[in-house]
Amino acid sequence: MKKNILILASLLSFSLVFAQTEKEKVEETVNKSTIEGHIYFLADDLLKGRETGTDENKIAASYLANTLRSYGVKPNPMTGDYYQKINMKDIKPPRRVNLSWGGKENKTEIKNKVVLEPAKMTFTGEAVYLGFGTEEDFKGKNLRKKIVILQGGDNKNQDVRSAFRMRQEKSDRAKAAGALAVIELIKADAPTWGFVKSRFDRSRVDIADGEVTNKGRAGAMGYLWVQDEYGAYVNDFKTGTQQVKLKMEGASEKPLYSSNVVGVVEGTDPQLKNEYIIYSAHYDHVGIGKADKTGDKIYNGARDNAVGVTTVLSMAQNLAKYPTKRSALFILFTAEEKGLLGSKYYVDNPVLPLEQMVYCFNSDNGGYNDTSIATIVGLNRTTASGNIISAAKQFGLQATDDPAPEQGLFDRSDNVNFAAKGIPAPTFSLGFTAFDEELTKYYHQPGDHADSLDYDYLEKFFRAYVMAGRNIANDPETPFWVAGDKYETAGKKLYRK
Repeated sequence: MKKNILILASLLSFSLVFAQTEKEKVEETVNKSTIEGHIYFLADDLLKGRETGTDENKIAASYLANTLRSYGVKPNPMTGDYYQKINMKDIKPPRRVNLSWGGKENKTEIKNKVVLEPAKMTFTGEAVYLGFGTEEDFKGKNLRKKIVILQGGDNKNQDVRSAFRMRQEKSDRAKAAGALAVIELIKADAPTWGFVKSRFDRSRVDIADGEVTNKGRAGAMGYLWVQDEYGAYVNDFKTGTQQVKLKMEGASEKPLYSSNVVGVVEGTDPQLKNEYIIYSAHYDHVGIGKADKTGDKIYNGARDNAVGVTTVLSMAQNLAKYPTKRSALFILFTAEEKGLLGSKYYVDNPVLPLEQMVYCFNSDNGGYNDTSIATIVGLNRTTASGNIISAAKQFGLQATDDPAPEQGLFDRSDNVNFAAKGIPAPTFSLGFTAFDEELTKYYHQPGDHADSLDYDYLEKFFRAYVMAGRNIANDPETPFWVAGDKYETAGKKLYRK
């Protein structure tokens, strides 16, 4: 009996020492001076806001690649360097777009419209109304050389954010059916429509799917949004066919180049090292824009997302010195601010098989208003929540889930492209309890400077992330979606469960 008690006490003592050692590993590599060094560099005025495609964006990528190299992180296994190069295109919208519908006596000239996908065309004829443009709505339809009218969103949500989220799948259905163009009727009030106009009536960036010329894409399908605040236009098309006239100039395109930054650390367990945890963040920001009251026009992006990048760098430094049982893949994305393009490109062109990626621990930020918490968007959507909660607690923070689910934050950062493939993918964010003035005064504003951050809080925040990553990567149980999550089916398909 005495012998058994001694053995039990010895095992308990070993367990406590091991837990303490894990914490010490984190504290050894994550400290304020290193954190400040990364953030102050990435948010410096000399980088001019790190906009995708600029020389300053490339300087940021070089800094990240060489930081990974200095830690001893292995490079991208497909290229032998730390880059995943992406060919993009800078698209300038058409200068002239004329749209009208109705008969000669009651013709309606449509003024409040924006072009999401430009295509040179001249069309006169009847349009086909297909409701919300669901798969069932398109089923069996031959729309060759026709214009399709759709209602934005679905029968549950018609807001702009929902419409934008569903746009790609509707576009794909229309293209497959041979449509010439889609006109989508958007329920939006004047302020919201003003935001839409400011976003789309300007140059934008996309992934190049072929040769980029100043003539734009041959055979492209047009996609337009029309403001329909009160549903009057929807009712017009519901009550009968309409004669539509659309004349649109083509957009001009020029090539643009940027890169994701990629590195690998191999795991220590003979079996679990074949499973990878992805640690990710985007390093681009919005560049130079409208000046604030002080005359500052450089949008430095300290919170969004130099903080997120530093989170991943902290993880890389720690794991390069103290590897976990599972392997680590570090990805720092470009072009998140251009529509999650870097992560979209990556999931379509992975450097390692996606089915080996068992978790994506993303970090993205807008700001914070509570330094006692870390906000993990999607915390309770995966089975790894306990690992994250306990890690935060060790450094004096409370891990909380998304406080504003109505904002759809889970589907607005790079993690969603991995989630859509089936990979469990929450986003680790600075602590916030609401979208209040404290967040909005920094989010996408010139005042988001490195010297406006609380580095005592950030030290706890980064340590919590690194500890959480270590917990997940050492856990014998492979993380997955909780039962019933909307991405569970994709996960079962990816992992053949």
